[in-house]
Amino acid sequence: MDELRNSAALLRRGRGRRRRQPQLRSTSVLALPLRPRKIRRHRKNAASRVASLRARALPSEQSDPEVAPVAGEREGPAERWVPVHPRPASVSVPLRDLGTPVPLSGRHVHDPERPWDSPLQQVLAELNGIPSSRRRAARLFEWLLAPMPPDHFYRRLWEREAVLVRRQDHSYYEGLFSTADLDSILRYEDVQFGQHLDAARYIDGRRETLNPPGRALPAAAWSLYQAGCSLRLLCPQAFSPTVWQFLAVLQEQFGSMAGSNAYLTPPNSQGFAPHYDDIEAFVLQLEGRKLWRVYRPRDPSEELALTPSPNFSQEDLGEPVLQTVLEPGDLLYFPRGFIHQAECQDGVHSLHLTLSTYQRNTWGDFLEAVLPLAVQAAIEENVEFRRGLPRDFMDYMGAQHSDSKDPRRTAFMEKVRVLVARLGHFAPVDAVADQRAKDFIHDSLPPVLTDRERALSVHGLPIRWEAGEPVNVGAQLTTETEVHMLQDGIARLVGEGDHLFLYYTVENSRVYHLEEPKCLEIYPQQVDAMELLLRSYPEFVRVGDLPCDSVEDQLSLATMLYDKGLLLTKTPLVQN
Repeated sequence: MDELRNSAALLRRGRGRRRRQPQLRSTSVLALPLRPRKIRRHRKNAASRVASLRARALPSEQSDPEVAPVAGEREGPAERWVPVHPRPASVSVPLRDLGTPVPLSGRHVHDPERPWDSPLQQVLAELNGIPSSRRRAARLFEWLLAPMPPDHFYRRLWEREAVLVRRQDHSYYEGLFSTADLDSILRYEDVQFGQHLDAARYIDGRRETLNPPGRALPAAAWSLYQAGCSLRLLCPQAFSPTVWQFLAVLQEQFGSMAGSNAYLTPPNSQGFAPHYDDIEAFVLQLEGRKLWRVYRPRDPSEELALTPSPNFSQEDLGEPVLQTVLEPGDLLYFPRGFIHQAECQDGVHSLHLTLSTYQRNTWGDFLEAVLPLAVQAAIEENVEFRRGLPRDFMDYMGAQHSDSKDPRRTAFMEKVRVLVARLGHFAPVDAVADQRAKDFIHDSLPPVLTDRERALSVHGLPIRWEAGEPVNVGAQLTTETEVHMLQDGIARLVGEGDHLFLYYTVENSRVYHLEEPKCLEIYPQQVDAMELLLRSYPEFVRVGDLPCDSVEDQLSLATMLYDKGLLLTKTPLVQN
């Protein structure tokens, strides 16, 4: 409790307690000036500095692309949108991956015999030219819903209705994921039954999971498929760079972990029983066709469900709110608690990708963390919460007295309401928000860099081994260097006890929680500068304008962040 309450105070206190910044290790990519000068300035708070930066900022490198919505129509109880697509034009390659190169089995290669790229390849190339990660996330989500406007979706449909987007464009998702990608993953990756791949079928109202032990080699997986089993690849983003890229961008749109599963179903079969999930689901039909039936929650207790359901029988279901056959390029959305089932018909297989988000990201989950801490703080700080209960309260309270008209019962209930209302004054809302943000940072996929972000960050430095020695060593930040955070959602400043830590995503794994949370300690004299960097994105800040007491503190903080891959510079660093 004390740690959570102290975290907000630490952020407010800033440099109230000074600690000497340790010297950088000799392994740092950058070198510091030997004789830093003390600097003095009138200090403004971080918010006023951000406003000043944005007021004088030059026009951004690229404005938000505008998409004219195509009119849709409402048909029946579910919302349906039917766009008209022009023939796409040829574009360049998509974003590149961060970190060690991985097999690019699903990566697009331009075909000179084909005069256009798919809509997916176009939008990925477009994202590569958008400098703001938040605008990239908004643009990709706009593309995912097109032609439905995102504001209409969030205002009218999110968490409320099933939505069908009918596109009549089988190439819309081309390059995202395919059966050829799945075959390649089975051949070249260590895919384990039960851990990464499930084989299941649903026959005569009964679901069977037929996972053999061990590695899912192609012979075993495809034999199960031939026997009528659906194959569910869990966490395809761990194997597919394109799915990783897709989710890494979208997670910033939701402010919540974005995950996915890929489902391959053989013709004339069904893999899973009717059920509902505890996530917001976006179904992207990639190959073949599949008949979907979606049902509203059966009663209010199942609306926006917090846990997944058991399997239902057909007798448990009413009439579907939506029944449709998805074809490649179509999108289906349904909220938590909406029951669904899907089956292949007409001798055609189906491959779809389900994107999921908003698992346990509710007001109830937030209050579940806040209220116990608020009660504890209230007991410690307000004597009214420490006063004793009435000696005779058991004579009129409890289930056996619930129908009693005793005035003492009325007074007791009023006292409870008064005390509960006072809890809001003691609720550590910001501290709990920081802890949830820390959890989101740990849940997140590592970022995928644009060409610009790679060139202007530590990943783009030309240091390499050549002719028996390292070359191009010696580039350094100076007080004139202009910097901003690598992307908008990659770091969070969190107070824990008497310390402040910057948690970040750039060293996360594509496998969920494979790594422990990664962080840097931020010392009190660095807090204002760190807040300015976090809040000013995507505007640049001179290192010499960071609100620190000395040039040494300015350069030490900026260098530490740059070395970790958390900062980029306005222009490439030059060798000293």
